[in-house]
Amino acid sequence: MFSTKPTKPTFKSYLPPVQTEKPIDPPIKKVEPRLLLGEIVVNEVNFVRKCINNENGHDDLWGKLICTNFKVSFIPQEDPPKQNAHLSHLLLAEHDVALTCLDQVVTVNDAKGKKKVLGSNQKLKFNPTELILYCKDLRIIRFCFDEAGPESAKKVCLAIAHYAHPADLHLLFGFEYQGRRYHERKAAAEINESMPRMSPQTPVYDCPSDWDREIKRTGATEWRVCSINERYNVSQSLPEYIVVPASLADQDLRQFANCYSDNRIPLWCWNHPNGSALVRMCNVADPIAQKKFEQRIFNAITKSHPTCSEVIKLDLEKSLPNILDIQSAFCKFRQSCVIDPFEESEERWFSCIENSRWLEYVRAFLKQSAEIVFLMEVKSVSVVITEEEDRDLNCAVSSLVQLMLDPHYRSLSGFQSLVQKEWVMAGHRFLDRCNHLKRNDKEECPLFLLFLDCVWQMINQYPAAFEFTETYLTVLSDSMWIPVHGTFLFNSCLQRTQHLTEFAKTKAIPPGEDQSVYFPPVWEWSQQFSAKEQTLFNNPMYVGKSVARVQNGEVKTFKRTKKAYSASVKGSPASVVNGLRDGEGTLSRRVSFMSELKPEFSSVKDVVESPSERFFRDWFSRPFDQQGLLLPLLLPSHIAVWKLFFLRWVPEACIPKGGTVTAYHKLCQLVDEIEMLQCQLKHYKGPSPCITPEPSPCKPHSVQRRMYFNACSADESPSLPDFLTSSFPFTPVGNLCRRSTLGTPITKFLNGAKIWLSTETLNDTV
Repeated sequence: MFSTKPTKPTFKSYLPPVQTEKPIDPPIKKVEPRLLLGEIVVNEVNFVRKCINNENGHDDLWGKLICTNFKVSFIPQEDPPKQNAHLSHLLLAEHDVALTCLDQVVTVNDAKGKKKVLGSNQKLKFNPTELILYCKDLRIIRFCFDEAGPESAKKVCLAIAHYAHPADLHLLFGFEYQGRRYHERKAAAEINESMPRMSPQTPVYDCPSDWDREIKRTGATEWRVCSINERYNVSQSLPEYIVVPASLADQDLRQFANCYSDNRIPLWCWNHPNGSALVRMCNVADPIAQKKFEQRIFNAITKSHPTCSEVIKLDLEKSLPNILDIQSAFCKFRQSCVIDPFEESEERWFSCIENSRWLEYVRAFLKQSAEIVFLMEVKSVSVVITEEEDRDLNCAVSSLVQLMLDPHYRSLSGFQSLVQKEWVMAGHRFLDRCNHLKRNDKEECPLFLLFLDCVWQMINQYPAAFEFTETYLTVLSDSMWIPVHGTFLFNSCLQRTQHLTEFAKTKAIPPGEDQSVYFPPVWEWSQQFSAKEQTLFNNPMYVGKSVARVQNGEVKTFKRTKKAYSASVKGSPASVVNGLRDGEGTLSRRVSFMSELKPEFSSVKDVVESPSERFFRDWFSRPFDQQGLLLPLLLPSHIAVWKLFFLRWVPEACIPKGGTVTAYHKLCQLVDEIEMLQCQLKHYKGPSPCITPEPSPCKPHSVQRRMYFNACSADESPSLPDFLTSSFPFTPVGNLCRRSTLGTPITKFLNGAKIWLSTETLNDTV
């Protein structure tokens, strides 16, 4: 009997195969990461599945999971379709997460029912089947190791956990990256004989000239720049140069410093045109010293006022939540927004948001700031705000007060200088509050995020008063977790100087080189985004200091005065006059703030108005100047959830072709078209008696365009692009993967109703 088993061929052909009509499968793509300067691959694992859809695995991505000394990177085996709605980052790809952005690294073994939160240098006693990354920007990313090697999966999980917990600050990737980047740029710039420097639009307040310009801009003629803290001889948490009353001598300041925590001399923040000043300081522990030295300092502040007005001291710790309260509120708020499944929490979602107290704290900071605005604007008194260390609550309140009073800080460059002055240089402990080294969770607090939320509330209420957008605020918050710039990495100016000086030595950077050159601040946005992506920061509705107009072929400037503004909106609906959305009128604005100051005001007719109540009532009842004072609406119904930040990764909250982006898209196109017409009119030469007049259009306008969406051409459709969603320019696809999404209670009810109706119809037919 012969065997049916086929025999192996003994002849091997070395000729290339003959091409047939059947296409040959393309070779498997070599999956390689995109590495930055100084970035190295630490560990990797193949055949990993990134979860995209929980209902079925059809949309899941297969590829390689890589851990480097900078990020966790997932590289799909197949190139996904290009997404126009995705914000392109120059340092991070679509599926990348910076290691400093990781809040928790959780490994899961479904078979054994085990779950473990990994820390640095920890052992893992089981082979993980899943890896869940909880990120500080509120993303939740899930990877499955169905087909991956168990040992390789375990090693990459341990590597991610280890490098997400650096033992020291200098081990953060930014130090290696910026060292390599400096020398590469220096070599490329040798032909120009100079290194490119940061744009001067954002002062960093590390030299006397920056402070001098701010003094001159605000008209604080009775204040001076003091240099007694050069080389940090007096205080280790203050900048080298501070602004103090001109009547105080350096010798007196050295004497006063000894009674303050960390020798922090009171800091000047801002001067009102009427002469009142905003000053911040820490509390004095010794009551005797407090009475002695504070009186002399307050006398000096009084002398700096044109009318020698009194000084009012406010202790913010008595009226605002502390660091632990804010952290607790944020954790609860985040739990409701992104962690709890919607199908389980929809019915109690609003109560969970309210019980977290996050919006209550946002409202408290805005209310406290508005009260200080009244004291400075109406009473013309100088205000000194105090807290225990002058490095947390004071940062937020002083910034909000200046934002309400000074339109300069509502511009993009002005806002950046405000953050640099009141947060970075004033010594807010970003290293501890962001918990970059993950050493002490009790010190962690999203106070800067709370401040950005307060700013967003005002942008939401007055959309034409700010030059920047909520996308800018969101990106600024996300930048805290990208350790390639020096703005959010340190606790103080001294710590920054010490680390960057040591860094310069180890990287052979010449002594005396400007720190902003070899370790740029976050304000150099070209590090992270292209010029096109940066146009997302520009608000098309912004009403600046002047409005351009064209007369007789020349572009002139029309300054909109308060009188002209009031006349231009006379007779308009209240919602237009007051710059509000959703038809909110004058009455709602008046009642909102008055009910905050005195709940019974609107119901009791015989109540005598206080000066503050009268001021707020008058302000809310008349048209306001976009370039003047701004006061926030403070009824609970006016304080909203910052959806673009908190809900951008939640698929259930993503509205296709919905949300504020629809108006933003149309406004961008309108502004872009207006600017193109202005450019053409500016270059129009006018008719000539001998030559037929022809338009003199601008040269290609694409380089100069400020808006992200450009005006449509004649052959383009003006309709809304399909890729726009309420999460634009972010996309929730693949960023938040819950284990089961079976539908919300409303969906279940509707499905049940359909079944019931079909049954009733069937019975009637029978």
